[in-house]
Amino acid sequence: MTATLARAEQQRPRRLNDVKGWFPSLDQVLFASLLGRQERLGERGDLLEMGAYLGKSAIFTATFLRPDERFTVCDLFDAPAPDQHNAAEARKSYATLTRVAFEQNYLAFHDELPEVVQGPTSVLADELDPDTCRFVHVDASHLYEHVAGDIETAQRVLVPGGVVVLDDFRSEHTPGVAAATWEAVFNRGLRPICLSTQKLYGTWDDPEPVQEELLAEAHSRGDMKISIQEIGGQRVLRFGGRPENPPHPASRFADEPGREAARESAMVPGPRAGSPAAPAAAKTPRRRSRARRLAVDLLPPVATRALRRLK
Repeated sequence: MTATLARAEQQRPRRLNDVKGWFPSLDQVLFASLLGRQERLGERGDLLEMGAYLGKSAIFTATFLRPDERFTVCDLFDAPAPDQHNAAEARKSYATLTRVAFEQNYLAFHDELPEVVQGPTSVLADELDPDTCRFVHVDASHLYEHVAGDIETAQRVLVPGGVVVLDDFRSEHTPGVAAATWEAVFNRGLRPICLSTQKLYGTWDDPEPVQEELLAEAHSRGDMKISIQEIGGQRVLRFGGRPENPPHPASRFADEPGREAARESAMVPGPRAGSPAAPAAAKTPRRRSRARRLAVDLLPPVATRALRRLK
């Protein structure tokens, strides 16, 4: 193996925490709780992430995607920004972000890419139909006008009972996000479910059933700080602490034995009581040869997708 190939393989993420980004364990727990609840209740709908950076939260979210659902990820990546203010923000905060880096990270954990929309999140107004998504994560621009538009898009595409997650709603360097978030709460009918250190979780429906389940889970875990606030007559849960990470999707580059089996089962629930067992003839994932694995890793994304279809 050449030194270049060896370095390339060493750089591939072997676990989720190897992917750079801001997605602490507290939010991983809340994502898993909310997405897992939707699956348990049979709530249907697509997943949407506005702003992906290098893919850490998208990789995690995708483990809850069902076969008949769509996962859309929208980001500028290395495309030109739509205005000078957005361009300045991208140069300052996301200078190292490229679509190739995102796709390589994502494909280390999942066999297929999500539907990637490379451009400003404003284009989603024409890309997505109303009432199609059950979970929307907003983590793109920090500029008020853009965030307000992203929240409007989230409200339009969410199904009844759907959840929106707004990142950086309280950071000192993102006052535009705070302004758009609380405007949505007081003027657009957004009802907060809970707050974490950096994200607000909300719905345009009744948050109480979700809140009760989150409270019960937090109490049973014992590793989360809990407080109950009231904002504008609405109950809001506030969670803190550094809880233990929920199960992570496993990378195909992990060194541990049995990593492929872990990758299949890490976040996928087993059969529930009374549900039919998996068919006995279900296929076992084939182990890739080393050469094929390196080719998938190093080829451009378009060629990578073509190679995957030949499996």
